[in-house]
Amino acid sequence: MSLLHFRRVERRRTARAAMCMSVLVYGETGAGAKFKHWTKSVSVSAFGGVVVLEVMMPVGQVFQVTNEHNGKQARAKIVAVRQTREGQVHASFEFTEGAEKFWGMTFPPAGAKPLRRLVPRVAQR
Repeated sequence: MSLLHFRRVERRRTARAAMCMSVLVYGETGAGAKFKHWTKSVSVSAFGGVVVLEVMMPVGQVFQVTNEHNGKQARAKIVAVRQTREGQVHASFEFTEGAEKFWGMTFPPAGAKPLRRLVPRVAQR
């Protein structure tokens, strides 16, 4: 008999893909100071992604993001920030406008169930 490995309840609107892509993050802080950082994505989805930042940004911070590969621009906002064990700042963001084909890839439709993958059972001796 085989075991099924899959997520029973998908909580995300679309699946995430682990992709390292160069992006430009820029905008203005609430205090009016401008920022501009070349960074990379950690994971992406049709509705946003996760990027590595040099400095902490507050949740709710609105900014512009440009995809270096295809030149597409979008407006986004920070929805979560966490610091890794290595000291990197990972900021999760969602697009507020301009998300169409930003990453240059197609994602499964919202609510699609993940594929089930059968994993062969190892015979015990």
